[in-house]
Amino acid sequence: MIVSMKKTWVTLLCVTVLAGCSTAAKPTDQEAGPIKWGPCVDLAGFDGQPTKPDPAMQCGTIPVPLDYAEPDGEQIDMALIRTRAVGSRLGSLVFNFGGPGVSGVDNLSPDAFSVLGSRYDLVGFDPRGVERSAGVRCGGQVGNLLASKDGPQAERLLKEFADACRRDSGKVLPHVGTVNAARDLDRIRAALGDERLNYFGFSYGTHLGAVYATRFPKKVGRFVLDAPFDPTVSFGERAVTQAAGFGRAFAAFAEDCVARGCELGDDPGAVKRAVENLVDGLKSEPLKVGDRMLTYGLAQLAVLAALYSEDSWSMLEEGAATALKGDGSTLLELADLYTGRKPDGGYSTAMSSLQAVNCADTTERPTAAQVAEINRKIEKIFPFMAGDAARPCAYWPVPGSDEAKKIDATGSAPIVVIGGKGDPATPYKWATALDAQLKTGVLVTYEGGGHGAYNNACVTRVVDKYLLDGQVPAEGTTCPAA
Repeated sequence: MIVSMKKTWVTLLCVTVLAGCSTAAKPTDQEAGPIKWGPCVDLAGFDGQPTKPDPAMQCGTIPVPLDYAEPDGEQIDMALIRTRAVGSRLGSLVFNFGGPGVSGVDNLSPDAFSVLGSRYDLVGFDPRGVERSAGVRCGGQVGNLLASKDGPQAERLLKEFADACRRDSGKVLPHVGTVNAARDLDRIRAALGDERLNYFGFSYGTHLGAVYATRFPKKVGRFVLDAPFDPTVSFGERAVTQAAGFGRAFAAFAEDCVARGCELGDDPGAVKRAVENLVDGLKSEPLKVGDRMLTYGLAQLAVLAALYSEDSWSMLEEGAATALKGDGSTLLELADLYTGRKPDGGYSTAMSSLQAVNCADTTERPTAAQVAEINRKIEKIFPFMAGDAARPCAYWPVPGSDEAKKIDATGSAPIVVIGGKGDPATPYKWATALDAQLKTGVLVTYEGGGHGAYNNACVTRVVDKYLLDGQVPAEGTTCPAA
């Protein structure tokens, strides 16, 4: 889910921890009015701490229909943030940083995209069901579910979680999902005053961009989709594929750790066993951290979070080494960053939004027997993740739809698709698959690892030339590992 613990922007994609659901409606031609911009007052940093807004940033909202089948009915506010172009303006560039569930308002960092900000207004938004945009809230159940997502309590907690979501967000649950988010995105485009949407999507944001391009191909401007997700894969295929990807990342972490001089062992096998034994031991004996407990479930999430990017491997080494000495604070910090836990003990909507949107975008409801078979496959690939595949959407209160799985952007402008050969969360084959489904995609291959490739110097040059100058990459463009 997390690109890097060192970056101020993040991209997420559901590793099979939770899932959620809802339905979508047919498009209309109605558009939102102008956005009323003003100062930003309630931003939060990557660690959940309140942050002092940059004076150059402006925040605003636009109303969109709760139910697109009733466009003149009840409205919800979509929250946005922007910084204005500092040079000759090309238009707006809208970002989605993944998830589903990442706040684009909290995570837009002008410093990370300063070159693009020279010509574009940089715009982030909270998609429907996320934080300020009618965020899906589920009482205090998120923390309980995450801490005990494996074992006999998991089914009961999953049901209690779904019940709490229905109680607290029942009005919005039937109307979240990627198809409706794409329709909101077109309202944002119109309100920004752009004839076409210029868009940069990461991880799940590639799915949102692909659905937008499918439904509004003539409105596609300059589009970049980094770390693509293939929406046609089944829940089981996703779980098994990601287990293989994270297994390779875990092996690479162990080799790198030994090469740098590792506290956890003298050879990669010893490093892996040290981490595995540490986490497995927490099943029976959780580690006390202040007034909290580092459980098996939270430690597993901490390890997966660190495997998204080489930038966070050193934090994993430190966290595992100190936990073996009785201090689980670093691993707990990793888990909290991954799950959106706030300093006051509450959670952002990241996990509950992820649940809601994931189930909105599929009619799949795997049975206990099917999930058990998935876990048997994972056990053979990357045992560390076995047991992670709970029964997604089993108790979710609204049905899902397969509409968001249909991708075909025929008639759109070229869409740049960036796939990383070593991406643990969105494997390269998903990039080639999405590129083919779009019909208008131009594939750029990154030979390196990590979830998302824009921070690679070569990829950055390719993307910036396209977004700033309109120079579409040549077919077969490849960037070497950093």
